[in-house]
Amino acid sequence: MSSKELYLIIREISFPIQVSNVNKKKCLKRNLITSYLVAQPKNPIFSTISFAAIFLLIYTDSIVSNLSITTTFDFETNEIIDPHETDHNNQEQPALEFKSSTLNTTAPLIPTQEKVVEEEDSETQGLLIPPDTFSKEERLVWFRRKLSELEIFKSNNLTRQFHSRVLEFCNSDCEAQFFMTWIAPAKFFGRREFFALESLFKAHPTGCLMILSGSLDSIRGYRILKPLVDRGFKVNAVTPDLAFLFKNTPAEAWFEEMKSGNKDPGAIPIAQNLSNLMRLVVLYKYGGVYLDTDFIVLKPFSGLKNLIGAQSINMKSKNWTRLNNAVLIFDVNHPLLLKFIDEFASTFDGYKWGHNGPYLVSRVVERIREKPGYNFTVLPPMAFYPVDWIRINKLFQKPANEYDSIWVQAKLLRLSKETYGIHLWNKHTRNLRIEEGSVMGRLILEHCILCQHIY
Repeated sequence: MSSKELYLIIREISFPIQVSNVNKKKCLKRNLITSYLVAQPKNPIFSTISFAAIFLLIYTDSIVSNLSITTTFDFETNEIIDPHETDHNNQEQPALEFKSSTLNTTAPLIPTQEKVVEEEDSETQGLLIPPDTFSKEERLVWFRRKLSELEIFKSNNLTRQFHSRVLEFCNSDCEAQFFMTWIAPAKFFGRREFFALESLFKAHPTGCLMILSGSLDSIRGYRILKPLVDRGFKVNAVTPDLAFLFKNTPAEAWFEEMKSGNKDPGAIPIAQNLSNLMRLVVLYKYGGVYLDTDFIVLKPFSGLKNLIGAQSINMKSKNWTRLNNAVLIFDVNHPLLLKFIDEFASTFDGYKWGHNGPYLVSRVVERIREKPGYNFTVLPPMAFYPVDWIRINKLFQKPANEYDSIWVQAKLLRLSKETYGIHLWNKHTRNLRIEEGSVMGRLILEHCILCQHIY
């Protein structure tokens, strides 16, 4: 066995993957080390170096084992921190309600070293946004040149395992089956997104969440999700197989055109429109709940089925004026989802914001709302969109006087009665600070699990 092989062994079994039987992991380690020592020539210098490396492996692993039990990942500093310490606001952490020993979990598939390199490269490439000054013709030429850099269009070992990994992960007892998408690099998955995951599992402790994401299906992504996995929550990131997802749907031809460079992706990042399409198809093929990563869950979705939420209504007629696709709950093979997918493929426009997302679902539902056979419900804005993107800033602000304090209490009371969750309109609020005592601060504090770095 070469020194390179020894390095790969050390790298593989030193990484803090989740193992249900710690003794089994230690036994595996002893066997690998023993095999290595038996295979070595009796060279005293090399044996000394080997012994030192193995000693370092054992010592490092003991530290990692302790860390994996008692620590979490800090999105603020990218450091490992102790969840039992108070946060940087010196607030005492509330006790966790859920014990990891009472819940089953499936360890994520740890990608190979080659996958880690791909992820690091993709983080430097951004989201393939063409220059604003380009004409349509120049944009299409630019996109064709950049297609080779779009990792999500590629097929590899991870994408080929997509279907089996989804079935395996969701095959166990799940209170509810949730999906999210994350096409951006893993380094952009921050505290706001993690709060969304915490709130989901606070309301659905035995739910299953699968994030369709190549960047989070990595060592870095696993470390981000590990605090929840360690507490027994079922969350996993899986690299999507777009060719499989879109196959035998109206999106198949659209995808082939886009992948070949024959369709203009438009000025809006292709990642945004892929997310609009992926959420429709994954629900069509597997069924369940889709949530945006900037959605804070406030109460269980028990009893919700085949529905979409209104973003706005006409105050006089009480009829909805616009729907939104940040929350979708549908059975597998639901006919409305197929209508959405067909509308996406046949009317795709990469130059109009919302055309392939909120406006799309609004157009389709408006056309078929009186037709039989679709069996779905439109919930009022208070269900998922109680505050629009124009007014949501106030939810992040602490009360400045007694009148504001009364307003905060009234808002919290109404949300607790009528709202399943809040869409945070991250495009408009991502840079807002959550102030202590604000509606948003109070909600996150009540619906978090780790409850770190809220303010």
